[in-house]
Amino acid sequence: MEIHTTYYSSPIGLIEITGNKSGISTLYFVEEKKVVSTKTHPFLKECVYQLDEYFNSIRKEFDLQLNPEGTEFQQKVWNQLLKVPFGKTRSYLQISRQIGDANATRAVGNANGCNPISIIIPCHRIIGNTGKLVGYGGGLWRKEWLLNHENSAIFGKQTKLF
Repeated sequence: MEIHTTYYSSPIGLIEITGNKSGISTLYFVEEKKVVSTKTHPFLKECVYQLDEYFNSIRKEFDLQLNPEGTEFQQKVWNQLLKVPFGKTRSYLQISRQIGDANATRAVGNANGCNPISIIIPCHRIIGNTGKLVGYGGGLWRKEWLLNHENSAIFGKQTKLF
């Protein structure tokens, strides 16, 4: 099945989105457009629309068909990440316990870091066991921005989480 690509200019950088009729495959922050397309496919248009609502503090949950590629363990972790509510955080240890293996903290961290659909599969909501921000493929400054954005959408612009 052919993979299609589109881009979204977010407040924190350019986002490249890929997918097909089976769902969204990737969502990454990129420096520049690699593909120039004049037509955005409907399944990608819906993703762009929902991202726009998210960044404008209208949407708190995404309703998209996702199709990330990963191992069975990664899929298990990513499914657990989808359960972390908007504006909330969980630690790697909490996710490990929720998938049934409190000793899998490092493996959970690795799976979190391999998440191919950032923001929608909210790996930015996973923090260190001490409550500190750790690891984010898009940069810790983006992770902090996303957490503060979600917190502000709930509590008002003057509140900052980090």
